[in-house]
Amino acid sequence: MDQATNGGLGLRINKQNMAYQLDEGVGGRARIGMVTLATDHTIEYELGRAFNIPGVGYYGARLFNESHIDEKTLGAMAESITATADLILPGVDLNVVGYGCTAASMVIGEEEVGRLINKARPNAAYTTPITAMQAAMKAFGAKNVAILTPYHDTVNQGIRDYVINRGLNVPVLGSFNEQDDNNVARITLDSVKQAAIDLGKESDIDAVFVSCTNVRLLDVVEELEQELGKPVTSSNHALGWHCLRLAGIEDHRPFGSLYSLGIAN
Repeated sequence: MDQATNGGLGLRINKQNMAYQLDEGVGGRARIGMVTLATDHTIEYELGRAFNIPGVGYYGARLFNESHIDEKTLGAMAESITATADLILPGVDLNVVGYGCTAASMVIGEEEVGRLINKARPNAAYTTPITAMQAAMKAFGAKNVAILTPYHDTVNQGIRDYVINRGLNVPVLGSFNEQDDNNVARITLDSVKQAAIDLGKESDIDAVFVSCTNVRLLDVVEELEQELGKPVTSSNHALGWHCLRLAGIEDHRPFGSLYSLGIAN
């Protein structure tokens, strides 16, 4: 018998239909899906750390977006949210699906984002960074918020108005005024930290929120809270916490005061 007939060299045993058992996989406690922007460099790194809990599975799909940030490009994402959410483990139930864009969540509207997600994933809870931010401030018991963003002032004022209309005060606002999302991702942690301290040190501020899922914060949030003596969160930081709590995961994580709190009633 030649080598071709014999299946080539090295194969002595070929066992098929071997016995196996099934468990719940890596998402046995919770499966969290995330609609992520095509231009986002940061969200997967930060949420991957926040969700690094036994039994918690984190699954994402990317939605096309323009790297230039303005109200037109932010609003244009709405047409792709449902299809992108449908790509995440098709046919498998997810506990929560998040939408990973803070500014677009406000331009499109949180409720509309939720409706678009639920068209594809009707059984999943949903959240957005701005939804999570509001839940975080409620958990903190914070009313007066300093907001730091990377955006142009036209977007910033829309964010401020949106937050104020939902019952929070924003007496302090700061921005890097960077409209290219690829550059936003490269703003250094030290720059973010120094800007957050500058805004958050004001005596009438209860908490600091750093907006945009492309801005890094997770690695310095505890340092910032110690420096300021008040709670600090960001789009990714709050989004990760809110996803976990909505999924019924109450584990504490070493990422500042928020990750020791539950959702406030």
